[in-house]
Amino acid sequence: MIWKENRENAYCEITPAILALKEQWEKKNFIDPRLYKEYNVKRGLRDEDGRGVLTGLTRVAEIQSYTVTSEGGSEHISPADGVLYYRGIDVRDIVRGSARRGRFAFEEATYLLLFGELPTEDQLQDFCVQLASYRTLPTNFFRDVIMKAPPRDLMNTMQRALLTLFCYDDKPNDIGLENVLRQCLQLTSNMPVLAIYAYQAWRYSQGESLFIHVPQPELSTAENFLRMLREDRSYTELEARTLDVALVLHADHGGGNNSTFTNHVVTSSGTDTYSAIAAAMSSLKGPRHGGANSKVMAMMDDIKLHVKDWADEDCVADYLTRLLDKEAFDRSGLIYGLGHAVYTRTDPRCEVFREYVHHLAAEKGREQELGLYANVEKIGKALLMERQHKTALSTNIDFYSGFVYEMLGLPMELYTPLFAVARISGWSAHRMEELTSGGKLIRPRYECVEEHRSYVPTDHR
Repeated sequence: MIWKENRENAYCEITPAILALKEQWEKKNFIDPRLYKEYNVKRGLRDEDGRGVLTGLTRVAEIQSYTVTSEGGSEHISPADGVLYYRGIDVRDIVRGSARRGRFAFEEATYLLLFGELPTEDQLQDFCVQLASYRTLPTNFFRDVIMKAPPRDLMNTMQRALLTLFCYDDKPNDIGLENVLRQCLQLTSNMPVLAIYAYQAWRYSQGESLFIHVPQPELSTAENFLRMLREDRSYTELEARTLDVALVLHADHGGGNNSTFTNHVVTSSGTDTYSAIAAAMSSLKGPRHGGANSKVMAMMDDIKLHVKDWADEDCVADYLTRLLDKEAFDRSGLIYGLGHAVYTRTDPRCEVFREYVHHLAAEKGREQELGLYANVEKIGKALLMERQHKTALSTNIDFYSGFVYEMLGLPMELYTPLFAVARISGWSAHRMEELTSGGKLIRPRYECVEEHRSYVPTDHR
């Protein structure tokens, strides 16, 4: 037992040999940043004006965030209110339409993203029944797969579970459209189950009590998520509807976001559905992509600790100034949640979500904290626009989503997995689109800037 423990510790140890190899790597792996401009490299696959390089076509989703006008033979980009379309339909109308009819919207949005049309009442009912029939894992899967060495990062547990489901599939490598559709629907159904069960397994590994609730077929994705998460299986109507809206707003974001583009790239190789979705999850796990709301929450916790009067705008402004001067929080000089890589004036998802944030804060008695968020948003945007010489700046949905998840009682470990629960809808739609319309292996070009040289025998080095 002692040998085993020592070996486990040694496995993660940074040894002097590793440090020496790191120094050797650093000697020969520097690329002069000026070369990127010399070779006209689109770093991050973005043009110099920040717009993404066009790499494909899609019918699944569209983002409008600016207007482009031609003047004197050159293009001029102007900020505009953002709009997010699912299959040509404004996502705001999807949320409002379902709210007026008193039903949940995520399943309807998933149908729309996959099949390109809004479902009739009968089609939606049949689709929900189909999803419910798939919302079950193989016998002993929780014990044999999810419970085994659960890491703190639930995304890794979910990816491992996804790749293991490959072994339970009789036709895992079949990329025929009907088989891929079946696989995508099964994964869409089970993603919330994998997320919650991964969390429960991790809690148990930390000495907490283990409770596992089976999803109910008559409940929506949002309702089942809250029911499986909570020991008493209870939730309010507002809680479920707020989570449902969050799922809709995160279901897709065009083909160019990092995880969806990863899905396109991997799918273009002809690989199986489980590998493609696991790859997309690997991208989403990165803090630059799926972990932004966690950074907002950590920043807000620091603000609450160091700003004595949350309602005093001068106190808030003083802290945010120190934040921008890299004197506070993580010294990054960033106000997390303000600004977006694509949206210029407004993030439509944030505008939709804001109403639910206010309602939920009122139900939970958290209006004072909501006031702090409002002050940070208003003052932070003003400071950033002044420093960056911008006339407009959007508030990212991540600015408020973490606060909402906290009010819903979701642990921070589930924030990014919840993103995956929603985005599986878009990933599935884009995977099927790439298989039917892509046609080529995605293979961009990298320019090698290493000098050519001769091989030197060992005794002459």
